Amino acid sequence: RYVNGHAKKHYEDAQIPMTNHKKTEKQEKVQHTVCMDCSSYSTYCYRCDDFVVNDTKLGLVQKVREHLQNLENSAFPSDRHRKRKLLENSSLNSKLLKVNGSTTALCATGLRNLGNTCFMNAILQSLSNIQQFCCYFKELPAVELRNGKTAGRRTYHTRSQGDNNVSLVEEFRKTLCALWQGSQTAFSPESLFYVVWKIMPNFRGYQQQDAHEFMRYLLDHLHLELQGGFNGVSRSVILQENSSLSANNKCCINGASTVVTAIFGGILQNEVNCLICGTESRKFDPFLDLSLDIPSQFRNKRTKNQESGPMCTLRDCLRSFTDLEELDETELYMCHKCKKKQKSTKKFWIQKLPKVLCLHLKRFHWTAYLRNKVDTYVEFPLRGLDMKCYLLEPENSGPESCLYDLAAVVVHHGSGVGSGHYTAYAAHEGRWFHFNDSTVTLTDEETVVKAKAYILFYVERQAKSGSDKL
Repeated sequence: RYVNGHAKKHYEDAQIPMTNHKKTEKQEKVQHTVCMDCSSYSTYCYRCDDFVVNDTKLGLVQKVREHLQNLENSAFPSDRHRKRKLLENSSLNSKLLKVNGSTTALCATGLRNLGNTCFMNAILQSLSNIQQFCCYFKELPAVELRNGKTAGRRTYHTRSQGDNNVSLVEEFRKTLCALWQGSQTAFSPESLFYVVWKIMPNFRGYQQQDAHEFMRYLLDHLHLELQGGFNGVSRSVILQENSSLSANNKCCINGASTVVTAIFGGILQNEVNCLICGTESRKFDPFLDLSLDIPSQFRNKRTKNQESGPMCTLRDCLRSFTDLEELDETELYMCHKCKKKQKSTKKFWIQKLPKVLCLHLKRFHWTAYLRNKVDTYVEFPLRGLDMKCYLLEPENSGPESCLYDLAAVVVHHGSGVGSGHYTAYAAHEGRWFHFNDSTVTLTDEETVVKAKAYILFYVERQAKSGSDKL
């Protein structure tokens, strides 16, 4: 379906003779053409455009699965042994790297594309390399969603279990555990994608989605599910066990604090001043990420002969976000003193910085009819992003408490939000990797800094080191 549409063509061919015969409504309902993946044994119905999560009364789907397993386990044992040995050797060779003259194993695991799911894969790989966040979920107790015996040596994904016991936290935990364990070159996040379909209707289907929108939905739903307790253990107890996450955390979004708000949560102060009477209004807004405009003066595409000129930096985007701005006529402020809408100015200050600062560059904007992409390169630092000058009370911060180092960056390749491709760069134990769905390659810092970033993940610096600032 996703490569050359082979199975889908069988379905379309099968529909042609059916159009020449009149069928009763009852007959029409039972005509469903399905196909089965011979690797994962998942069954897909083209008429319903969904995976099959049940079976016939006679258990025909399960019988096909068992038949395929028997064929794989018994037929051509010598060929099967030779094939497995070849796969093991190729897998091993692809995971060996030379670092400082010595050979080491590449333990990174890719994520298979399930049909335009690169937006999800790029976000998952980025989050898996934010150690404090990732480790929290990996250490959660497992929830056994499947009861009873599984046929053969494979355990089917949660689509085989119907709609009961769907847990985003559990499937997110399983996915994170599968990454960086080094046992396979690529992992298929089918179970997680199924849960995403169930609880996030916006992401149903196989069209390209916006990676930033998916990240926000994912974090929000993880936050809500953790508040409700997990595996019989209340969310507050889990947080208390990790005091470093719950201590001094004042950022609560939609209820109590969780690991999501403890790691990504910050607080903005929004100041609005009436230009007529001078009345000042302040309010505090919690945030999980900051969406930054690319200033308009940098949006024009350079021609081949126009290489000179100022380069847009992350500092330019942050300054544009926090600088004093006069609101236009469509955003008039309701002044409580003047008792009517007046012209006003707005300014943002950061009252509290998060442990992980997520910066989203607004590369997509609406014109009259289309959503265009701003393809401007934005220079960003790998180390020492200094956020002190954007703080409301910088004097209360320590000398290095406002410094951030880059952990991951998501890149969008292509021209439109509904098309193109997402990949991610992330640092793991001092080395940079490029995650392109199933393919993971070792890369260098020079390649990372040249990327046209869409989402940047900066981690608060803990240990004292050089003052390499933006």
